[in-house]
Amino acid sequence: MSAGTWLIVAGAMLYSILTVTPLASAHTPAQWAWTAPILPLVVDAAVVIVVRLDAVLARLGGNGGRWPIALRWMTGCMTLALNVADSALKNDLVGVAVHAVAPLLLIVTAETGLAYRRAITAAVVALEAKQQAEREAREQAASERRDEVARRAREEREHAAALAREQREHEARMAREQAEREAAARREEREREEARERAEREERERADREREEHERERERREREAAERAEREQRERVERERREQAEREERAARERAALLSAGPATEKLSEDDARAIVAAAHTEGMSVRTAAELCGWSVGWVSTRYAELRGPLNGVPVDLTGTDR
Repeated sequence: MSAGTWLIVAGAMLYSILTVTPLASAHTPAQWAWTAPILPLVVDAAVVIVVRLDAVLARLGGNGGRWPIALRWMTGCMTLALNVADSALKNDLVGVAVHAVAPLLLIVTAETGLAYRRAITAAVVALEAKQQAEREAREQAASERRDEVARRAREEREHAAALAREQREHEARMAREQAEREAAARREEREREEARERAEREERERADREREEHERERERREREAAERAEREQRERVERERREQAEREERAARERAALLSAGPATEKLSEDDARAIVAAAHTEGMSVRTAAELCGWSVGWVSTRYAELRGPLNGVPVDLTGTDR
């Protein structure tokens, strides 16, 4: 029905636009002639809106009141008047009749479709109410059957529960007696175990005390040994420091003795010259002063200074050539 209704509405709109457009164009200024199709389109759009909303209300079982009826008849009368106006102005009764077909068909279709939809909606509501009542009756019967089955099952469960309760009470009494016997046996066993653990604990405590005493004695011996070793280390360091100081003091006296002789009047032996050069280098004297003290040349003394200073820039000094 919806497809047929919309087919009629679409045909009537198209026919109305084609019929009313020349009339609107003839009564519109030339520069606005292009607006002629708007009027029939707007009127027919109002008809479409009315038909569509009536369909929705009918499907929902609602009632829009008087205004939807007034809008429906007003748009229907407008589209009828616009379609027959051109023929009526020309006193063409046949044209009036021909152009009135589409609007009248549209109006009657809208009213009939609305009545059909309301009737169908009422029938559907009644059918659904009947089905709902039948479903509720079936559910009521099923509920009663379930209640009866549940009652019987409950009675059977209660009987079985009573038997089970008696059985459990008997088993619980037997278990309680057995538990009391086992508890007495465990208590005796626990007392024996506690006595044995107490004896073992006393033995362990005695062994722990002896071990602690041995440990304290061992720690005391180790501490005394460490203190003795530390004391010996300090004494050794102090002795070495004194010896080092004595050696340094003796070496300083020797250097002072070598350097206090003054400039040599003649060339000394190489061993004596080397000793004087070493003493002069240690005291920070210049090469020339050392050469005057030993009687050797400045070049030879410079070479000895280089030997005493070590390799120059990582390259060993050639000590084979000496200038005497």
